[in-house]
Amino acid sequence: MHVHREDTVLVLTGKDKGKKGRVIRLFPKVDKALVEKINMVKRHTRPSQQLPQGGILEKEAPIHLSNLQVICLKCGKATRVAHKTLASGQKTRVCKKCGEILDKEK
Repeated sequence: MHVHREDTVLVLTGKDKGKKGRVIRLFPKVDKALVEKINMVKRHTRPSQQLPQGGILEKEAPIHLSNLQVICLKCGKATRVAHKTLASGQKTRVCKKCGEILDKEK
């Protein structure tokens, strides 16, 4: 996948086109991601133990990965992602515009 958790992404299409956000969670089986403050939907909830008053909540809905583009940390531009194998044999993601490695050291 070209998007990983904690990446900053740009939304390419939809009601939030042009907005930037941080990836909170990924759903690889359905190729979707949850992005902070993007694709907000209203959810009508009944009163429960955690929310005694019930009401209408706003939360993020998953957005398809094809509608997201990773933002490079070095050049600051939205870019496509190349995959490169380093000399050590480790596979990494690389910015197509500036050639900088996108994967953070773990």
